[in-house]
This record gives sequence, C-alpha cells and structure tokens, in this order.
Amino acid sequence: MSSSCSIRFTQLLVFAVWFMSWGNDAENAVKPSDISKVEDAQNFHIYYGQTFKVIKNAIDGRSYLLIQNNSRMAARTKYCTARIKSFVIPMSNYSVGTDFFPVSFFELLGLLSSMKGMTSESVASGCVLKLYQGGEIGLVNKSEPLQFSQYAAHFTTDSDQPQACNFANFAPFGEDGPLRRAEWIKFLGIFANAEARANQVYNAVKENYLCLARVAAGKTKPFKPIVAWMEFYNGVWSFTKEAFKLKYVEDAGGENVDSSINKMTYNISNADDLEQLHAILCTVDVVIDGTYTLEPANYTQSTFLENIDAAADKSCFAFLANQSLWRFDKRNQNSLALDS
Repeated sequence: MSSSCSIRFTQLLVFAVWFMSWGNDAENAVKPSDISKVEDAQNFHIYYGQTFKVIKNAIDGRSYLLIQNNSRMAARTKYCTARIKSFVIPMSNYSVGTDFFPVSFFELLGLLSSMKGMTSESVASGCVLKLYQGGEIGLVNKSEPLQFSQYAAHFTTDSDQPQACNFANFAPFGEDGPLRRAEWIKFLGIFANAEARANQVYNAVKENYLCLARVAAGKTKPFKPIVAWMEFYNGVWSFTKEAFKLKYVEDAGGENVDSSINKMTYNISNADDLEQLHAILCTVDVVIDGTYTLEPANYTQSTFLENIDAAADKSCFAFLANQSLWRFDKRNQNSLALDS
C-alpha cells in the first residue's frame, strides 16, 4: 500500500470512529492544549477525535486507536488485527521490552510508577532499578507471551517478534536524525494523556540542540575538525554509516571522515588494511569509539590502542595529543560494570 493510501486509510478510520462517538461524549472532547503535533519525526503521525486518538506507525504499518476510558466507546470497541490495535487510555500499567528500549523516555514523562514489567534487568536507569529491586517492577520472560497479558500495554522495539493485542511498536531507531528520534517521546506520552509533558520535554531538547548547532555553525575557523566515529568487532574496525550519528557530528561543527574515504571496514589482521587505517587515523582530529565490550569499566585508552595495533607507535595520532578520544558509558545495575 502506498504512503498516500495509508494516510487515506488512517483518515477514514479517524472519521469512522469519530462518527461513532459523536453526540455521546461531547463533554469529554479533547482540548487544544492536550494535543501533540509531530514536527520533525517522519515515521509516526497523530490524529485526534472527540474522545479518541489515532497513532499511525509508519514502521510497522499499524494504526493504534487510543480510546479515552471515560467514553462510552471504551467499553464497546476493541480492535486487534494486522492493521489496527485499540487501547483504553490513560493506560493503568505497562511493561517494556528493555533489551533495547530507552526507558529514560518514560522517566522524563514521569510515568515510571505505572511501569510494572520489563524483560531485562540490564538497564542504566537508577530509578527503574530501584523500583525493580523494591518489587514494584517485575521481570517478564519474553519467550512466554502470555505473561504480557496482565499489562494494559507492552512497548517493544522488536517489531519482528510475535505480538499480542497489547503490543505497541516503539520505533525511534528508524529515524535518521537526532531530533526526529527524540520526538518519539510524544508517541509514548499520548498513551498516558501526557501530551503537555511530552511537548515540554521535546521543546526543551529541541531548543537546546538547535542553540548548540547555531553556536557551532557560527564558528569562523577555516577548517572543521575531522571526526571518525568507529567501532571494533571481531577484529574489524568500521566507520559508522548511521545517519543520526553523522548528523550529530555535522551539527556539532565537525566533518565526518567517511565523506573522504572509499572504504568503511578495516581488518587489523590484514597488513594492508591496518596500514590504511593508521593513515586515516593520522588525519583525524577526534575519534569517537563506540566499541561494545562486556566490561566497559576496564576499557581504557590502552585497550583502544591495542585494538588498532598501535600500542608501540602512536606519535602521529593528533586526536590523542588533543585528548579527543571519546567514549560514553552508563552504569548498568549496581555493579561496577557499565552499559556502553
């Protein structure tokens, strides 16, 4: 189905549900101050009726019909098809597939008290871990789908897994820009009638981001710093091709190294590859090392140099002299381990 046909289908759904609810719940009508508008994200859209909302998710092609719990329609309307799912809102509780889910979005929305289940205890949020350790959040086995039925909604980033009627696919990772990803906080806020808070958080993030981007753009230096965002896996270094990371570098006033090279991966066991990698790194000003490791607390500059096979000779690496070898890790649980 084409994107234009998908939009028409969603608009038809909105009209049909609006017609069903008109005249019965006028007193519950949505107020203009209670809505969110999608400004930057490309992969979800929001539509409002009198006592319901519709989210169109362009990643999985589904429409989520969110019905206010104080409307007549809440008790008599239920959808669970390949195209439409319905939820009664605000949701009383929810669970999260925390393997790859940014639970900080819920934290920023002030909704952690309603979070009652998660699929992994490997999260960086101290608040979530405290609730889990206090018994407020339970651990759910994701291989047993029936366990999710106890929650009003289960949010997941894995659209390929078998999904029950209460599953909602949260897909900011399909966006190619940092702000587009951040705006998905509105997707979550709408399930809790928390649009005002979602708007506030996103507007603050966007204002700060654009302010910093303007400062970077206003720099008058003749040359931009060259940045290599790279990762090491199974003996191979690769320069990132992820659009949102490249956008981060550009908006911060840097220039991505990959725009000037014709090869993206380098095997350190291959002498020619290693020599080319060293030559490229000798031309860059900043290195962002996104290498995943099971023990990030023990990942040091020496580890990086060993991984590029340059522990003995590092004299030409300007990014080391400038102290511009960067990593960012978060604490995982209460151990000394870090979540890269």
